[in-house]
Amino acid sequence: MAPYRFESSPARVASSCDVTFAMLADPESAFEVACGANGAAEGMAAGKGYVDVSTVDDATSKLIGKRITSTGASFLEAPVSGSKKPAEDGLLIFLTAGDESLYKRVAPLLDVMGKSRFYLGDVGNGAAMKLVVNMVMGSMMVSFAEGLLLSEKVGLDPNTVVEVISQGAINAPMFSLKGPSMVKAAYPTAFPLKHQQKDLRLALALAESVSQPIPTAAAANELYKVAKSLGLADQDFSAVIEALKAEMQSSQH
Repeated sequence: MAPYRFESSPARVASSCDVTFAMLADPESAFEVACGANGAAEGMAAGKGYVDVSTVDDATSKLIGKRITSTGASFLEAPVSGSKKPAEDGLLIFLTAGDESLYKRVAPLLDVMGKSRFYLGDVGNGAAMKLVVNMVMGSMMVSFAEGLLLSEKVGLDPNTVVEVISQGAINAPMFSLKGPSMVKAAYPTAFPLKHQQKDLRLALALAESVSQPIPTAAAANELYKVAKSLGLADQDFSAVIEALKAEMQSSQH
């Protein structure tokens, strides 16, 4: 295996690669790395490909795609579903859209990093799919946290609640994975809370753009904002339970 090589800028990376993968934390960073000064676009040319694995809004993805394709290169958006452990284990889910020939070209690379991949058509569809998935996830976590706290308040063992949920139709790996540590008020970071809140914010903007009401996600977003104000931005998103605890305490005073 060839050793890692480092370059001084995204432009240098792109000019030295046939296909460049980028994975950034937010739309602003993704745009800057692709389109800013010494950005990847400056190193792109016909025959090259740019695969953006960042979670961004569809408008940002389209802007990046337009800039990349203006160089003659191909563009594929490929946000992933899955956090730290799936990434380490090569079990991510790629939600791709854009240039189909580039998708076919990088499919073997995606298969090394992921367990499945979807091609969703035009640029923007991958971003939209990721926001829908993370919107559901963020709302699910808030509801789960409410259940854990309510069970404790009425004298039930929250660990047993986790076990009961894991046996039924609403079982989700997330509940079994996060539940035991949430009961202990431990939130080892797999997916940072600040990123979950960012994705809810972007999902709300997407829903607004098509006049689709998403009241549950809107309420969940407010709790993640409270959790951020409590200094939990870099904790795992399951730390949103602390926002509920804080609301409970404030209502008791």
